Amino acid sequence: MGTTYSAQVAQLPDGVSRVELQSAIDAVLEETNRVFSTYVPDSEVSRFNAQQETSSIPVSAQLASLITSAEEIGVATDGAFDITVAPLVRAWGFGAGGAADGPAPGPGEIAALRASVGWDKLQRVDGGRALRKLVPTLQLDFDGIAPGYAVDGIAARFEALGVRDYLVEIGGEVRARGQSPMDRAWRVAVEVPLAGERKPYALVELDGLAVSTSGDYRDFRIVDGRRVSHTIDPRTGAPVTHGLASVCVVHPSTAHADAYATALMVLGPEEGLATATRLGLAALFVERSADGREFMERSTPAFERLRRDVD
Repeated sequence: MGTTYSAQVAQLPDGVSRVELQSAIDAVLEETNRVFSTYVPDSEVSRFNAQQETSSIPVSAQLASLITSAEEIGVATDGAFDITVAPLVRAWGFGAGGAADGPAPGPGEIAALRASVGWDKLQRVDGGRALRKLVPTLQLDFDGIAPGYAVDGIAARFEALGVRDYLVEIGGEVRARGQSPMDRAWRVAVEVPLAGERKPYALVELDGLAVSTSGDYRDFRIVDGRRVSHTIDPRTGAPVTHGLASVCVVHPSTAHADAYATALMVLGPEEGLATATRLGLAALFVERSADGREFMERSTPAFERLRRDVD
């Protein structure tokens, strides 16, 4: 998935070794890459993307399941989360195959690419066991949900081994349960949204919950002297331009936290907060001031119940 992972276990159950934990982690990561990675040429999604046809294509249960979750989140956020956005992400120089030093796409190119993007161009067949592209150039990109899905998979493997006190993280997507080595619930920092800095802005306490943060302060490009965010609005085909620096979402599912954070980042400070409140999400929105020197925040009541003071 083009990123790193870590796992912490406060206490190993009797009879469970570090080798077994590592094997459980490796199995989930290998399966996730095999199905969802656009960095792996022969993964299931890479092979699906390469097929230029509109006939029915059988898919694995894992792919079908995550498409269902992604579509639910897309509907709930009025199209702000869309896994068919891959051609636009690549055109703006991000993700697998994106040219980080390339020019920004022009209006004509964006319009042409948008003809291949949208949930209405993907059809589920045979009860979801197969997919059909309604346009042959449609492609899928699970980068906004697959890391969270993998975290949930590792957590499930840990649970099956009897591990009850753990924290798992992939690319910043975090899930925790039980007690940390400090004999309290795990506390995870939400970073100050500044490039090159790693200091806490807020803390959330997790026990059986996951947290995901989406922001514009690490993954961005400078094009013609202008900062271009990696967050692409599938409704316009262009990177977001609002002043939102980051969105943090806490949710029982890491995959859902991952996807909702992306969607709320697309929606922006006003529409995003309204959507998070309507859906009952625990979310923190950090907005950058006009001069970029200060931050303003807004959050939902559900987030404040999980928030702890920064030590």
